[in-house]
Amino acid sequence: MISVDKAVVARLKSKGMNFEILVDPRKAFEMKKGANINIQEVLAYPAIYKDARRGEAAREEDLQKTFGTTDVFKIAEEIIKKGEFSLTTEQKRELIEEKKNQIANLISKRAINPQTNTPHPPQRILNAMEMAGVNIDPFLDAEIQLERVLKAIKPILPIKFERVLLQLKIPAEYSGKVYSVITKAGEVKSEEYLGDGSLQVQIEIFSGVQDEFFRKIAEITKGNFESKVLKKVEV
Repeated sequence: MISVDKAVVARLKSKGMNFEILVDPRKAFEMKKGANINIQEVLAYPAIYKDARRGEAAREEDLQKTFGTTDVFKIAEEIIKKGEFSLTTEQKRELIEEKKNQIANLISKRAINPQTNTPHPPQRILNAMEMAGVNIDPFLDAEIQLERVLKAIKPILPIKFERVLLQLKIPAEYSGKVYSVITKAGEVKSEEYLGDGSLQVQIEIFSGVQDEFFRKIAEITKGNFESKVLKKVEV
């Protein structure tokens, strides 16, 4: 556990209130990146503050209202993962690069090039982001930044979001294994088991993931499945 005098403040603002903790900046950074670190090793002191530097503790009723718990360690994990804290220049650069890649991958999976009706590779999207001078917030969720990034790169890159409604017929012997792939890929509109035991499903997915989706199903079924496009919708 790091000493209090060497710790930095991690903070999260939620529902108009401020919540702070004292953390080891290196370990907090690793946890924010997804490393499996015990929260007790990250905290300099097990307390949630309204103002850490003044030693002003957050009220329990505010913790319960905001986080649904008063458990210090659970709340501290959320503050680290969703909040912000001081980073070295290199740490901040690394987080920004990771967030850029997350956003580029999201766009690649959800959008297509209307000129070719195929997905843009993530690197092409990253290049467009660089050309557009897009500023990325390392602490803000990729989903939230998506629309702003899209507006910035559209003048540079032909792009549109499209969803496709597919109908699949999966032989009975593969239906169980394929089902989890289907439900994770998009929104299942209908499903039924036919007289021969095969599974017929209608699912809506982003066009950008269609090829990858079919590849996964083909691997499981050894190519023994039927599919057809029922509808395409621009979103």
